[in-house]
Amino acid sequence: MNSSVWRELGAPLVAGAPEGPLAGETVAVKDLYEIEGFAVGVGNPTFLAEATLEVGTAPAVSQLLEAGADIQGIAQTDEFAYSIAGANPHYGPPPNPAVPGGLPGGSSSGPASAVALGEASIGLGTDTAGSVRVPASYQGLWGLRTTHGAVPLAGVWPLAPTFDTVGWLTRDAATLHRVVEVALGHTTVDPGGFVVDPGLVALAEPGVREAFARAIEGLDVEEIDLGDPTAMFEAFRVTQAAEAWDSDGGWVAGHPDAVGPGTKERFEFAATVTAQQEAEARAALAAHRERLDGILGDRVLLVPSASSAAPSVDASAEVLDAVRGATLRLTAIAGITGRPGLSVPVLEVPEPVGLCLVGPRGSDLALVDLAALFAGRG
Repeated sequence: MNSSVWRELGAPLVAGAPEGPLAGETVAVKDLYEIEGFAVGVGNPTFLAEATLEVGTAPAVSQLLEAGADIQGIAQTDEFAYSIAGANPHYGPPPNPAVPGGLPGGSSSGPASAVALGEASIGLGTDTAGSVRVPASYQGLWGLRTTHGAVPLAGVWPLAPTFDTVGWLTRDAATLHRVVEVALGHTTVDPGGFVVDPGLVALAEPGVREAFARAIEGLDVEEIDLGDPTAMFEAFRVTQAAEAWDSDGGWVAGHPDAVGPGTKERFEFAATVTAQQEAEARAALAAHRERLDGILGDRVLLVPSASSAAPSVDASAEVLDAVRGATLRLTAIAGITGRPGLSVPVLEVPEPVGLCLVGPRGSDLALVDLAALFAGRG
């Protein structure tokens, strides 16, 4: 068992129903979900050592089991899901088979690597600020952040509930389509046309911008201006930090030496957010959401899933901070609006990068169908 990918691994760990639309599929479950008889470890060994065994299973896990999928194991996550790099300092970064020597992306790093390695066919993750879409982008996978609130988050360790969502990673569209049908049913909102914000796309590295342009060439795409991405991200970042401190600050404060670099600094910032700063950020967030909804309507925003291909595991802190900042400005739109975001593995730079479709709330299944338009365009 590769401990950078798996915290627990079975054959399977939990068997699913003998029949169902997902019979034969295997699931890598991010270490935030409650599974009866196992503890939740949130990517931190000290937290895990203090955790008790769960007496129930999260609904998002149960629905996969009831559809016939087996739980192959519990997969690693970046600490407290407060990262998009995939560089857990305690267990090591999971491998990225698509980019040897590259980071896997986080915080759903373990499920993503398990799927990319062929050790599971479905990764069950969460996405707050890109934690499904970024690892999908880095590893050439399909990754869906669901409409906020569409899949229950009961039994899932929270980071920032205003933005937290369930998400899945697969190697192909057909598997993801079946998972979405199991979780959300067959009905879907029918989205309108495609839009692109050149200011957002400009945040990506040149190679990514060129691949993105090739992928959408010949499509009927309207150019729009969604506003200042830095201002939007700042409202997102402060709100997220305040909620992260509500979720985990008590434990982090009581274990000051147990959290690794990067995540530690983010919690140190979270501890400084005042009630007034949080209130101002929430007011700005509401205004951004109203404006974005007014501009986007029922249309699908096309944007790179990440600002670059996977950085090297040896990349400097400065490089990782720059990549993180640019990528989060791209991914935050879905979080601010509560819209679904689908990362489709169609860009090559030459390493994989995803093309993200951000659709109207409730269009999750339709996005998977729409993504077929982009096959072979990268």
